[in-house]
Amino acid sequence: MHLPIDDRFIHALPADPDRSNLRRQIRNAAFSYVTPRVPSQPRLLHAAPDVAALIGLQPDDDQSDSFKNIFSGAVVPDEADPYAMCYGGHQFGSWAGQLGDGRAINLAEVKHAGQHWTLQLKGAGETPYSRTADGLAVLRSSLREHLCSEAMFHLGVPTTRSLSLIATGDAVLRDVMYDGHPEYEPGAVVCRVAPSFVRFGSFEILASRGEHGLLRQLADYTIEHYFAGIAAGKEGYVEFFRQVTQRTLAMIIDWQRVGFVHGVMNTDNMSIHGLTIDYGPYGWLEGYDHAWTPNTTDRQHRRYRYGNQPQIALWNLAQLASAIVPLVGDAEPLREVLAEFQTEFSAQYAMMMAAKLGLDEPRAGDETLFEDLEQLLHATETDMTIFFRRLAAVGQAHTIDDGIDFLKPIADAFYVPAELTGEVLDQWRSWFTTYVLRLQANTSNDAERARRMNAVNPKYVLRNYMAQLAIDKATVGDVSLIHELYDLLRTPYAEQPEREAWFAKRPDWARDKVGCSMLSCSS
Repeated sequence: MHLPIDDRFIHALPADPDRSNLRRQIRNAAFSYVTPRVPSQPRLLHAAPDVAALIGLQPDDDQSDSFKNIFSGAVVPDEADPYAMCYGGHQFGSWAGQLGDGRAINLAEVKHAGQHWTLQLKGAGETPYSRTADGLAVLRSSLREHLCSEAMFHLGVPTTRSLSLIATGDAVLRDVMYDGHPEYEPGAVVCRVAPSFVRFGSFEILASRGEHGLLRQLADYTIEHYFAGIAAGKEGYVEFFRQVTQRTLAMIIDWQRVGFVHGVMNTDNMSIHGLTIDYGPYGWLEGYDHAWTPNTTDRQHRRYRYGNQPQIALWNLAQLASAIVPLVGDAEPLREVLAEFQTEFSAQYAMMMAAKLGLDEPRAGDETLFEDLEQLLHATETDMTIFFRRLAAVGQAHTIDDGIDFLKPIADAFYVPAELTGEVLDQWRSWFTTYVLRLQANTSNDAERARRMNAVNPKYVLRNYMAQLAIDKATVGDVSLIHELYDLLRTPYAEQPEREAWFAKRPDWARDKVGCSMLSCSS
């Protein structure tokens, strides 16, 4: 097995001179060299063949011992020099100082077919940034990250990719709910793949320490390799920030479109590329609820709830703007970019909602249609994925009767159909009346509209209970459900009639089950 290694980050930016994995504060360096931990008995559980092809591997390479050993951290390729990156971050709105890659190790960078990728092992042992942790990861969280990374890609959401999920054969002690009851769990390593793992926090830590020379180096490196066409100088840094803002905005719009909730939108979990990164206590909306967060750590203040993700993205961008002010010399042009985000978000959100509802394009007055629908989806527990997917069956000639039959196309989406009475039912009737009239203003026919709707409203998403079922099986050695879900989620917009069982509301047993409704950052 051959990896086309082409390391450039470590050759362009200053390194921490200490090559030990000992925990410490790192100054005047963008990264630290580290040595991955050798697992006791690595075993491949799943690999993504299209990701393997991206980085130049051959179709059968994942069956080799070399693949298993390299991507578990057991063997470092001859030309590689693994490293962990230094960054800081705002966590839950408060500056946390140095954070860095505490359980992630960049194994190498590779170049294939004109594209450059960084390969990162998550769970491969301690680094200088591990603080009081062990740098390891468990099967539970690693499986969720592996499947979700690939699920998001096939949904069309900007994301890091995942090459492989490998069990280490080692037991890892974790307190899942932080309630003083730690237990040993099977360990695992995921190999994440992205153009780079530079984060908002990579700039924040340098600005906070006054390391402005290195801040400029990092910005220039990032622009040169990932933001082609930007000229050098102050205006270039503003344009760099504008493009980061645009990429972040596009990512958030897609999160809202598919009902994805990240759960931990700290600035150290924000990619400079506008990619979804660091899959921890994430989840998909099941009952449509703007106040929902999957993160138990956040359940009191709900800072990272679904409905607040656009505002948090803007807040995080403001922190990045503050970090690069020393390069620009003036905060005003950066503030103007942030103001553009707010204006552009409203326009793009309207376009996204129009697409979900099958409208040719948003028109004046559609905001009321969107807002009324969102209020109704809150009024009764309604499954977001099923509702929007089933809505494609409502046509321009849909009959709005005096009873409840007009709701038949979307009936499967309601968790408690008995709530559809009285005022709530009247509100649904009023909304559907307005919606059908609006559809009649379309220039496209029902068949074309339904096709467009089904291209933006997925039929299958990685619901937490699905991931938990795969975790339960994999924990006892059965990886069949990992493979089944991976195959399902490769074509999330297709009907897949043989897999119709996965197009269903969350089962009652999953409503309050740990791993299905309650998740923590413990991994």
